[in-house]
Amino acid sequence: MPDILLKRLVVCAVLSLSVVSTGCGAVMSYIEGGPLVRDPSGPTGKIVVDNKSGYTLGAVLLSDCDSSTYGLNRLPSRVGIEDGKTYEFTVSPGCWSIAIGSGTAEVRGKLYVAADQASVYTVN
Repeated sequence: MPDILLKRLVVCAVLSLSVVSTGCGAVMSYIEGGPLVRDPSGPTGKIVVDNKSGYTLGAVLLSDCDSSTYGLNRLPSRVGIEDGKTYEFTVSPGCWSIAIGSGTAEVRGKLYVAADQASVYTVN
């Protein structure tokens, strides 16, 4: 009888961990803003951030317009977009929410990206 109880306990523990890890993945996707390319075999477009602000932009947050959060910074670690420079992101077509910051100022907006096209978001 104790062996059966131990087996049930182990099965319950494994199932519990499976549920928790699946939930954590969903939470992380929410926090991060979701993938930039939703279907790796589908069409893509580009978001080009054009910096004409006079400052270096240190954060670009992007998420699908249907998401309730902008997500995390999509720029690589220790990368900023210097004044007069551009940076591009490959994304799935559709509506994107964008928030960009320099450390002292922030701009937010929405941008529509078509397949095989580049949409430019200029920061003045």
